[in-house]
Amino acid sequence: MTIATHSPYEAVVIERCQESPTIFSLMLRLTDPAAATEYHFTPGQFNMLYLFGVGEIPISIVSDPARPGQLIHTIRNVGRVTNGFSQLNVGDRIGLRGPYGRGWPLEQMEGRDIMIVTGGLGCAPVVSVINYILLRRERYGRLVILQGVKHSSDLIWRERYAEWEKQENTQVLLAADVGGEPWPGFVGPITVLFEHARFNPQQTIAMMCGPERMIHAAADVLIERGSRSDDIWISMERNMQCAVGQCGHCQFGPSFVCRNGPVYRYPETSELLAKRGF
Repeated sequence: MTIATHSPYEAVVIERCQESPTIFSLMLRLTDPAAATEYHFTPGQFNMLYLFGVGEIPISIVSDPARPGQLIHTIRNVGRVTNGFSQLNVGDRIGLRGPYGRGWPLEQMEGRDIMIVTGGLGCAPVVSVINYILLRRERYGRLVILQGVKHSSDLIWRERYAEWEKQENTQVLLAADVGGEPWPGFVGPITVLFEHARFNPQQTIAMMCGPERMIHAAADVLIERGSRSDDIWISMERNMQCAVGQCGHCQFGPSFVCRNGPVYRYPETSELLAKRGF
């Protein structure tokens, strides 16, 4: 893993994709050849993206680490800075520093079945995980992907889910609180999907990201079904402004999400997860 720089690299937008009315993806390439060669990341880490004269935001890297020259970030347009990023086009340049944080321990998970549980845009931090596993399929067992959204129209990457479902020893299940037509999944909270998921709790490592109440509810179901809490990993979202554990904005109990996370083992966070003020 590259030691993250605290000064931004220059990056150029080489591709842009509008995933939904409010969600878009930017593919970036570092303009400095030496920096591009040295840059490496692990799935689950994030970059700080800087828009000159506007501000800086933390965004998960969704591309595969085998292609570090093509850094893809999926962003929801929800505020002043993200709105600025939404107006970028191919050829525009931004600042990028990173990678930061602790990623998913995928090498430790080799030989195990994998379950991925995500809610809303929570899928973004695990897209690189799914790609990583599918490109190294022989190293892992069964892959189960559970995705929940508020409304069926919120689901992005529908084509990717269809392609993932075609892969060997892979199951994809979708749920929406509010369904629409056409909707290929179930209607209800994401926890309804556990009734249809085919997995061995003792053999399965779970990776989850999304709303904290969803994570907490899904973890409870897994533990009730026989999963060990140590086999559950989560990705946390917080207001990360410095990314080096200095500003305190992302403090979560005794840890800093930017430095000690964003990936945690579930027991590290379960006491504080979804509690107001943390």
